[in-house]
Amino acid sequence: MSLAEVTPALLTGAEHPDAALAIKSAFGAFPSGVAALAAEIDGVKVGMVSSSFSVGVSFDPPMVMFSVQNSSTTWPVLKQAERIGISILASAHDEACYQLSSRTRDRFAGLDLHQPQSGAIFVHDAAVWLECVIRSEVPAGDHHVVLLEVTAVRVGEGQDPLIYHGTRFRHLTAV
Repeated sequence: MSLAEVTPALLTGAEHPDAALAIKSAFGAFPSGVAALAAEIDGVKVGMVSSSFSVGVSFDPPMVMFSVQNSSTTWPVLKQAERIGISILASAHDEACYQLSSRTRDRFAGLDLHQPQSGAIFVHDAAVWLECVIRSEVPAGDHHVVLLEVTAVRVGEGQDPLIYHGTRFRHLTAV
């Protein structure tokens, strides 16, 4: 199918039963890094994973953003944190990603974590650590877009990021 063959009906789902699948497939064709967002709230570790994470929203002040489904049961708890730790997962973190996104098992059991006094939680050996505060949250269809200000940063030495593309984890290869 060429781009010329894609009709608004297909994109909106108005007349095509596979519209949701087409949108997921189209969005999945865009590679992204994977971010773990975590904090300790009232003595309990809370975390989630996002492949919709974006950096460079603003450099002054430094800001990042991600989107979260309206149906998330984790985000309403996590957004209560004073500081949220964002770990850009490294290429070796594919199993950690599955664990941190699990709905049935302990998301933090056995993971090597760093917990500063701020309450943010970071995954060791991540490509990047960003400590953030929430600045705004905007409704966006079946998601909310969350804008965060970066208050501290650490770049991992020699850690390539984990890449999510086409419903699979991938690794970067130099060209």
